[in-house]
Amino acid sequence: MNYSEEEIKVILNNYHKKKEYEKQRYLIIKDTDEFINKNRARAKAHYDLNKESMKQKYQDNKDIMNAKSSYYYYKKNNKLDKFNEKNKEKYELLKSINFIE
Repeated sequence: MNYSEEEIKVILNNYHKKKEYEKQRYLIIKDTDEFINKNRARAKAHYDLNKESMKQKYQDNKDIMNAKSSYYYYKKNNKLDKFNEKNKEKYELLKSINFIE
C-alpha cells in the first residue's frame, strides 16, 4: 500500500475533518438528558461486568501498592536507609519490579 503525497494529504484532511465534526457533535449533545442517561447506563453496565476482575486486580497489586506507599513515606522523610533495614521484603519486592535500583 503505497500512497502518493496527494493521497496522504487527502486522507489526513478527511481524518481531521471527521475528528472536528465528531468533537462539535459531542459538544452539542453532551449536556442532553438522553446522552447523559445513556452514558451512565453504559458506564454502570461496564462496572457491573468488570467488578470482579477489577477487584482481583487490586488484590494482586495490594502488596506492591503497600510497599510503594511505605517507600514514598520514608523517601519524603529522608530515611530510605531505615526503609531498607525495617522492610527488607518490601525493598526486595520493589527491586524485583524495577521500581527502585
